[in-house]
Amino acid sequence: MPDVFADLVGQDEAVAELRRAAAAAAVVLRVGTADRAPALITAGPASAVESGLAIGEAAPGGVDPSAGMTHAWIFTGPPGSGRSVAARAFAAALQCVHGTGCGECPGCRTTMGGTHADVRLVVPEGLSIGVNEMRALVLRAASTPSGGRWQVVVIEDADRLTEAAGNALLKAIEEPPPRTVFLLCAPSTHPDDISVTIRSRCRVVPLRQPPADAVAEVLARRDGIAPDVAQWAAAAAQGHVGRARRLARDPEARKRREAVLAVPRRLTGVGAAFDAASALIEAAEAEAEASVTEADTAERAALETALGAGGTGRGASGAIRGAAGQLKELEKRQKSRATRAQRDALDRALVDLAGFYRDALTMALRAPVAPVHTDTAALAGAGAQKWDAEGSLRRLEAVLACRAAIEANVKPRIAVEAMMLALWKG
Repeated sequence: MPDVFADLVGQDEAVAELRRAAAAAAVVLRVGTADRAPALITAGPASAVESGLAIGEAAPGGVDPSAGMTHAWIFTGPPGSGRSVAARAFAAALQCVHGTGCGECPGCRTTMGGTHADVRLVVPEGLSIGVNEMRALVLRAASTPSGGRWQVVVIEDADRLTEAAGNALLKAIEEPPPRTVFLLCAPSTHPDDISVTIRSRCRVVPLRQPPADAVAEVLARRDGIAPDVAQWAAAAAQGHVGRARRLARDPEARKRREAVLAVPRRLTGVGAAFDAASALIEAAEAEAEASVTEADTAERAALETALGAGGTGRGASGAIRGAAGQLKELEKRQKSRATRAQRDALDRALVDLAGFYRDALTMALRAPVAPVHTDTAALAGAGAQKWDAEGSLRRLEAVLACRAAIEANVKPRIAVEAMMLALWKG
């Protein structure tokens, strides 16, 4: 079985840093300083006295226990770079009995499988992470590890923390429990993504967009995808590993992409622009509904059963009537999740569209770079001749502006309609 970092594609520098930190964390436990001196786990080097060793004494295994470990980390990078993959792999390495992330010990297997008792994984289903959820998480993270190693809190999409939730997390990071490690994932360290105060107390691990060749090699080796298909999918997904895998294996994903890339041909007038906007929104809604319907149905059935639905004993009907509040809260969470899924699906379509206009721009400039969408290169070339570089750039900027508007909570339909009109006008 490969080690836990095997799925982190094209991130050699980050993997080396995380391996050093995991080894240092293992030494911290061996020398017995973690419980006595929380200050040992800091964002910078610590002295020999702080580490619990005599001055000049080497740590076991020749590893300085403070050389690479800290109690809070931020993983940054563009979508598809592997932020959450890196965080989960590092969590597994911290729980590894060998301190290496071997991928074979119980600590590695349970962490990667999502069943480790001392690893809390926060994956926001809605548009934000609320303060109540964060307070409950911080309270649980303060407990002693049941497995004898570390309590690890992994927060995916930490940029969705509300201000109050961020403040609750900040208090925990400022005064961390001695054997708790926080791993945050965010697009960047910009204040719009993560607060300056949280950033100042964390070590940052920057990830880059994986090169297409590296993504294609992983798809061919791990997933058994034909090399030519893997190469096409890696280029079309623009380095996004998960999206490349979907494109290579899911015919429906390829059909949705083809429909998006047909948009430039459809923009023949104002009416056609609005029709294209409606088609794009409806496709995103359908994709989102398909992705959440099964989970929503299962959640509601489980909650109704827990509340006594279908029961025949005394008080069963009264119990289900009194559960209206809980069912309403569940519906609220599911609606928020559906909204997030719709926006994610729409964003994927916009990324594909931006790739098309990027190809047109590079062709207009005669830049010596490969196209993102090789199967629509001819159409992009025709567009480059018709629009020239300036027109292609304006259209690319219109797509990027649409993404930014949706991220700023502009209604998707309004943002997409404005984009389509801008693409038609040029």
